[in-house]
Amino acid sequence: MTKIKKVNLYRAVSPLSKPIADSTHQIPEIAFLIAEVELASGITGQGYLLAFHYSPNAISGALRDIRDFAVGYHAYETGRLIKDYEQEAEYFGNNGLQKWATATINVAMWDAWAKSLNQPIWKLFGKTVDCVPIYGSGGWLSYSDEELIDEVMDYKKRGFAAVKVKVGSPEVERDIERLRKVRAAVGPHLKIMMDANQGMDLSNSIKLSTIAAEIGIHWFEEPLNHTNFTGYQLLRHKTGIALAMGEREYDLEPLKELIARNALDLWQPDLIRIGGVEAWRQSALLAHSYHLPVLPHYYKDYDVPLLCTVPNPYGAESFDWVDCIIDNKMRIENGFAYPREQPGWGFNFLKQHLTEIK
Repeated sequence: MTKIKKVNLYRAVSPLSKPIADSTHQIPEIAFLIAEVELASGITGQGYLLAFHYSPNAISGALRDIRDFAVGYHAYETGRLIKDYEQEAEYFGNNGLQKWATATINVAMWDAWAKSLNQPIWKLFGKTVDCVPIYGSGGWLSYSDEELIDEVMDYKKRGFAAVKVKVGSPEVERDIERLRKVRAAVGPHLKIMMDANQGMDLSNSIKLSTIAAEIGIHWFEEPLNHTNFTGYQLLRHKTGIALAMGEREYDLEPLKELIARNALDLWQPDLIRIGGVEAWRQSALLAHSYHLPVLPHYYKDYDVPLLCTVPNPYGAESFDWVDCIIDNKMRIENGFAYPREQPGWGFNFLKQHLTEIK
């Protein structure tokens, strides 16, 4: 009764969708792709990925390819499916699109398996904490100053104790101006982080980090290209700023390299890019062995319950984009997020927002 008999694919667009931009991309819409596995018992499990507008035919094609392959596996055979499909698909490489598709199915299988057991995901691993700190993310470079301040103040009013702001403007002075306005608006106690989305060079990263210390910036995310390990090492050792990285990585090799160079303070695995639940937990435990806390990228609906099961949770990232198209919004109170008590991941997408991918 736990065998997968069918996999359905859907696309959804957030009603909060509007054009936004960071230092490297213009983003016209906020879209998601959803894989839904249906078991012989009739139980379904869902997994989703944040797609934006990128390579829609390529990622949909990768999901279609694994859709039929997954049929016949038991919901609990998450590791076996990954191993078998990596062997099947290795001709075109397992990192990249193939891993996104595999991970999305993996997340859906965990949902279905936990629902079969009538247990929330976190109970399958055992909890280390009951809740995790959460920060409000956004601060897009495309925002006017008024939009920027409105967003961070909204997070503050909702009880968030930290916010993240995009940097990487054509002129560093503009980044500094925006950060100072945010600090003036939120006051001295709320934590401010900054994220350059790999859009800066080393010289400007050093300049911004030095001045940011005066403003009181908690940590700096992805200032340089994620493969510039020497640059991250120099930046951290020269300025002392805390560095957060990991969302671009498909395996553990960059984490090992950053650890060896003492060039990382916070590990940020992306659940879908890194390959699913097992790979996410493996990376968290490797980080823990070197005393690095885990602060994952984007997927709060999955990250919060997983963070509650590892020894080194630091916090989770919050966007509101998916909240209005699912049936059970995550509980967030006084700057903390709580894992859902319902079976599986504890939520499903509302059918009226789903468009089937054939």
